[in-house]
Amino acid sequence: MSFRLEMLQVARVAPKLLGDSAELVAAFLTSRLAPGGAGFLDRADRPDLYYTVFGIEGLMALQKEVPAGPLRQWLTTYGDGAGLDFVHLSCLARCWASLGGGLSPEQKQNLAARLEAWRTPDGGYHQAAGRRTGSAYGCLIAFGAYQDLGLLPPDPLSIARCMDSLETPDGAWSNEPGLPLGSTTATSAMLALYRNMQLPAPPAAVDWLLRQCLPDGGFLAVPGAPLPDLLSTAVALHALSNQAEAIARVREPCLDFIDSLWSAAGGFHGNWTDDTLDPEYTYYGLLALGHLAL
Repeated sequence: MSFRLEMLQVARVAPKLLGDSAELVAAFLTSRLAPGGAGFLDRADRPDLYYTVFGIEGLMALQKEVPAGPLRQWLTTYGDGAGLDFVHLSCLARCWASLGGGLSPEQKQNLAARLEAWRTPDGGYHQAAGRRTGSAYGCLIAFGAYQDLGLLPPDPLSIARCMDSLETPDGAWSNEPGLPLGSTTATSAMLALYRNMQLPAPPAAVDWLLRQCLPDGGFLAVPGAPLPDLLSTAVALHALSNQAEAIARVREPCLDFIDSLWSAAGGFHGNWTDDTLDPEYTYYGLLALGHLAL
């Protein structure tokens, strides 16, 4: 199962905890559609492929109708991704995969070739151009994009070697090599990649992730961060999804934390200081609730 489908399958369970509020979430996501259905809006009210990923998959998770026709028409304007950066290339592949395809075999190969321009000499991928070493985020995004294209990246084992270089002395992973402390998002990305590549996850990383969950709920982005956030919480729960005992330990406090980020407008805030709602964090709210409802 692809990384995209793995997340979507879990997010579909969120309505068990949302109850009637699931309709508010669907209404909020629909409100973030651009006029005519030309993509979902970012925080500056501009259509954006990145936010469209979460808008589409959020509605799918709630089993609501996705305006596939207008979205397909909008996506075709991007062709095979010429001129897009690494993140938006992967988003283009993911949007098409969510809508059931639309790229020709040639366009898929062209898009994959564009992804390879972001490959680093150590065999990984980095979201910034010209880097010598890959990042945890880049490796995960590239692997997921290839899954969405129905392809395999060239020499996939070199991605695993890049992953090894990102391990930190504290038993986690960082987004860049040589850092003394890990981060929750990087460690979660690596654990998800290990699972998708059918490699055994290091137990030390699971223990490290659990230590980032505060007693009152929510995961910190890095040790010592001033407050927990929804992104770190959602991806950590996803990374721990095959660790039933670990999820049970954090379930109740994390439910309280996610509830504190809920808005009656139908979305989720990214953290306690975030005043803006968007499809991205709302989808991460669904993902986190899905794991806690299982």
